[in-house]
Amino acid sequence: MQTLQDLTILSDSDDDTHQSSTPAESSPDSNTFRYLQTTEIPSNTAFASTKYAPAALSLIASAALAACGGGGGGGGDGSTPTGSAANPLTGSSGYTYPTATTDEEAARLLQQAQFSSTSAEIAGVRAGDYTQWLQKQFAIPIAQTGWDWLESRGYGADAVSNKNVYNETIADFMVWQQLFTAPDAMRKRVALALSEFFVVSFSSMEIDWRGYTMTAYWDVLNQYAFGNFRDLLEEITLNPAMGYFLNTRGNQKEDNKGRQPDENYAREIMQLFSIGLHELNMDGTEKIDAQGKRIETYATDDVSQLARVFTGYDFDPQYRDKVSPPTFTYRIWSREYARKRMVLDPNKHSTLAVSFLTANIPAGTPGAQSLKTALDTLFNHPNTAPFFAKQMIQRLVTSNPSPAYVGRVAKAFANNGAGARGDLKAVWSAILLDDEARGPQGLANAGFGKIREPILRFVQWGRSFGLRSIQNSWKLYDQSNPSYALGQSPMRSPSVFNFFRPGYVPANTAMAVQGAPAPEFQIVNETTVGSYINFMQNVIEKGIRTDDPAIAEVTYTNATLDLVTDYSAEYALINNTAFTDAAAAPVAQALMQRVNKLLCAGQMSASTQTAIQNALRLGIVQRKITSTSVADEKNRLVSAAILMAMVCPDYLVQK
Repeated sequence: MQTLQDLTILSDSDDDTHQSSTPAESSPDSNTFRYLQTTEIPSNTAFASTKYAPAALSLIASAALAACGGGGGGGGDGSTPTGSAANPLTGSSGYTYPTATTDEEAARLLQQAQFSSTSAEIAGVRAGDYTQWLQKQFAIPIAQTGWDWLESRGYGADAVSNKNVYNETIADFMVWQQLFTAPDAMRKRVALALSEFFVVSFSSMEIDWRGYTMTAYWDVLNQYAFGNFRDLLEEITLNPAMGYFLNTRGNQKEDNKGRQPDENYAREIMQLFSIGLHELNMDGTEKIDAQGKRIETYATDDVSQLARVFTGYDFDPQYRDKVSPPTFTYRIWSREYARKRMVLDPNKHSTLAVSFLTANIPAGTPGAQSLKTALDTLFNHPNTAPFFAKQMIQRLVTSNPSPAYVGRVAKAFANNGAGARGDLKAVWSAILLDDEARGPQGLANAGFGKIREPILRFVQWGRSFGLRSIQNSWKLYDQSNPSYALGQSPMRSPSVFNFFRPGYVPANTAMAVQGAPAPEFQIVNETTVGSYINFMQNVIEKGIRTDDPAIAEVTYTNATLDLVTDYSAEYALINNTAFTDAAAAPVAQALMQRVNKLLCAGQMSASTQTAIQNALRLGIVQRKITSTSVADEKNRLVSAAILMAMVCPDYLVQK
């Protein structure tokens, strides 16, 4: 067992980020993977004796990859109860587990439904049953939109617009601020999930007021997160960010010179945003024809025909050429265009007949009516409910849900119990109240759960320990770099296919043998594991420095500590007056129990608890830490406890 003194070597540098030098290696073979799944991780696997020690990082990677092994499978082993309330919104009597009987059960719900499980949040869940808690979350209004936050920081003022017109980083600041601080945490959690389904990315937004454009899209996801899927589908279709990202904006009808409508959005709205590639049963399993082959949902001609519907749309022209920023020699769009629906120019809209899937739109049908018919067709398609249901279960609860689980959620999508289709409150309720999500059987099933995305880990840490921006700058930039940052950043997917595919199965693993998807595993390798460890170690102990936090302007200079946490509750547990083994043991135990409950929902294995507790105990003894020690010593001890929790297998897999 390495001591805390060994661990603090990781912290001796004043760098703000640490970059792993461990090269990426191929995925472990199936035998190695099974070994990592079934073998207790040695107690020193969460640590490295030096910052870039390759052997130590290999052990960390092994631990993390072992954790990933637990996140890929589903709960469909035949032992899962199948109870479900007739109406997820109004009653929980049909569920086997309607109420949290322990703090750990409450924490488990919270970590699936939002980001954190603080003592106050746990108390909120335990004040009633699960359904009552959900209804309270649905009722929390949006306190401040992302757009209004940008305005409050002065980013839209004409006097400085020449600095922000083409500045996308201000939207990074906005979305991190929302994820870390917004009171409607569940809304933000499902908005993040929706952003990975209806993908638009900062990375391709080369447009006027790009920061505002992406912010407006984020606001749409939040506005409709607890609304109806059909309404959301229409809003994202006509949103300027989506219009630019998938080429609906400026898409024109065919002409006699050979021009044809752009097919990009027509293809993606079917493939990714509604019905998928293959016909599905209500439980999400694929239909098979008489020859044993999968049945495609649409053909090339369906795409070409549907593309006609999405012609004639462009940004609202009333906002064109309205602003002349200082130093600019030309006029640009007013930022208001970014939060207005695209508008239809009938002269550029195709008037040809459209026949796709089961819909037939006569020639000459007005554009608005054509759009309504097309979206209604996709919304009511039998694939849409299971296609969407399965991916949202993957985002919130488990990577490989049983068909029965998918079927129950799809049923809630199809009918919320009151005859309404597409009610997203019913969908979230069905996902989170289902017996597979709430029952204890998943905790004992090595194939149940999901790998926590790096974004979720980072936000959970911040929310759990009161992360705040001293100057309200929230200048947190793109964290996508896999070598020295998180390897993932909200709304910065490299493509419309998200950060990872919903059906991704890691090669050469036990999951591959079973054909069990583990989507998040697609962004896990030895490099990203080491980078995550280094990144989190640094921010946990030192907070986050950013450029000129006292001013809103992006300067990339004068880095100053601005994002800090509050570990006072953890410091209070360091109440020993001596640094003997006997005095250190209860403090180490209290810290271990604290991070276990707060971060892992009490799911740490006995061996992990022992390993962390022993490391903390030895650290207290060897560094002679007592209740009167200086804050820096207490910070090192608490930071080590948090880091060990956040890299252990029991944390990396959310169950």
